[in-house]
Amino acid sequence: MFFYDISRDLTTTPPYHGDIATSIVRVANIGEESHYNISEIHCNAHSATHIDAPMHSLRTGKDVTQLDLSIFYGECSVISIQGVLTGEHMDKILPYCKKRVLLHGDGKAFISSTAVDSLVNHGVLLVGTDSDTIGADFEEEKVHYQLLRNEIVILENLNLSSVKDGVYLLNAFPLKITGCEAAPCRAVLIEGEKAFIF
Repeated sequence: MFFYDISRDLTTTPPYHGDIATSIVRVANIGEESHYNISEIHCNAHSATHIDAPMHSLRTGKDVTQLDLSIFYGECSVISIQGVLTGEHMDKILPYCKKRVLLHGDGKAFISSTAVDSLVNHGVLLVGTDSDTIGADFEEEKVHYQLLRNEIVILENLNLSSVKDGVYLLNAFPLKITGCEAAPCRAVLIEGEKAFIF
């Protein structure tokens, strides 16, 4: 088996425009007054590689702890695209894909609102991108709302630079933060025959 770490670093990844930058504050150092190094982390829930839960766009949507953990573990398809995928594009691609789809576009992989309809029709559980947002600029809010209303989980800000197109085993569990609409995660792809033995 081969493991691909497809997460971006929490401290070095630039924040989404308008969000705070992640910082680490050392509150104790090993020495005369402490036997431990202790740090505090200050970050936005949408920092670096993260999961968006329905609560992100819906007042009564599920938070990250209320989502079925099976969504974040299972076979996925990695697809190389650049630009904005439409429903017509998706209808051609999805019959050959698993229920978890990751879009590899060097930070420029987005979907349109018509693509969401196709994802719903094909029973997709999770869609991810190596961009910092899944929706194109002209309808970013609409795409998030449509995906999350249909409980299609969003995985954003991936690092797919060393990953070829194909089928992998995805592990992308979000941090357990009750009442939060999003959470950073450590996303990993596993390649190899034994990766698909459950």
